[in-house]
Amino acid sequence: MKNFSEVTTIHLSDYYGMEGLKPLYFCAFLIIYITIVAENIVLIGVVYCEKILHEPMYFLLCNLAVNGLYGGTALLPAVLSNLLSHSYEISLPFCQTQIYAVHTYAITEFTILAAMSYDRYVAICYPLLYHTIMSQRVVKLIVFTWLYPMLAFIIFYIFTLRLRFCERTIEKVYCMNYSLVKLACTDTSVVNIVGLLSVVLYALPQLVMIFYSYAHILRICVLSFRKSKLKALRTCTPHLLAVTNYSIGCFLEIAQSRFNIKHLSYQSKLFLSVYFLIFPPLLNPAIYGLSIQVVRDRLFRLFSRKSRNIKNVNPTDLTTLITSIPSPLPVQYRTDCKNLLLSFKALHIHNLSDHLQEFTSSRSLCSSPDHSHLMSPHHGCQGCQLHCLRLWNSLPPHI
Repeated sequence: MKNFSEVTTIHLSDYYGMEGLKPLYFCAFLIIYITIVAENIVLIGVVYCEKILHEPMYFLLCNLAVNGLYGGTALLPAVLSNLLSHSYEISLPFCQTQIYAVHTYAITEFTILAAMSYDRYVAICYPLLYHTIMSQRVVKLIVFTWLYPMLAFIIFYIFTLRLRFCERTIEKVYCMNYSLVKLACTDTSVVNIVGLLSVVLYALPQLVMIFYSYAHILRICVLSFRKSKLKALRTCTPHLLAVTNYSIGCFLEIAQSRFNIKHLSYQSKLFLSVYFLIFPPLLNPAIYGLSIQVVRDRLFRLFSRKSRNIKNVNPTDLTTLITSIPSPLPVQYRTDCKNLLLSFKALHIHNLSDHLQEFTSSRSLCSSPDHSHLMSPHHGCQGCQLHCLRLWNSLPPHI
């Protein structure tokens, strides 16, 4: 039996590339971390303070911001601390903790994005039922997006925690599981196989959800009128940008971990290694803050509460519309009208009257079996369309 010297510290050799410009790197990483914290806290604060944003989509957006804080904190404080040090060594337990934080951040980010794609799917494909469906499921989705990554990764990570290590140098500025496994004294073929299988386990369900959601969204867009098609795609733009940004980061991380990139410059390798931990938390608040008018209006305080014209109703006025539904209406009509208005709110519709007829012509709006005989290939359920128009026309004229 071989005798192994116990490794208690890990040496991060990539910090030596910063020696000549250490103050510059320190200031750059510090500014990035402050920006990440400020952006995400402001976004969370806006959603928390504004009751009009207390909707499923924005709750999921808050979780994305919280995870951005989690990922940025898993990396940048340690980087700043190591830049102030001269040994560039960290303890093995700290390295293992950082690995858990980095990997659970990565899985959680992808899981939240998958949940947000489901939110867009329900909002576009079932607009009248959106509020009913998502209000019942949003809490479960949020709990799942956090519990699943935390528990799923630890099952695989146990294999790494049981390894003993003969080497202590990782050629990165932070610890990653694959880099640590390569330092093991024993054969790691089983761990590598389990690792590859875990990548499928952690990524495949989310990919299926994202592709499934957008396949149905595209189908609805193809069957819809031109204006509603453009509006539906516009509401998906921030999410598509966030998914693309994160996917690029994951691809760069996998590529530089699995392939020989010694021919690249130090700055290029550093950029590849930190992209997925820095740029999604840095860009996501900007993407959503600038792309969604409701959030943008709150951030810059440019909205006007005076507009109540039905021809150009601001989404912030939907609460007023909902509470102004005439009481003489039957209970079911009032409920349907409320769901109709909430569905427009979920889709960020600004001109309600222009979009009403287009969205009520969708097949997915009809949830009553009694309306099946009214279905037509191009105009959906005529009964539902007339019903919604009747509800809309029943609102007080002064709103």
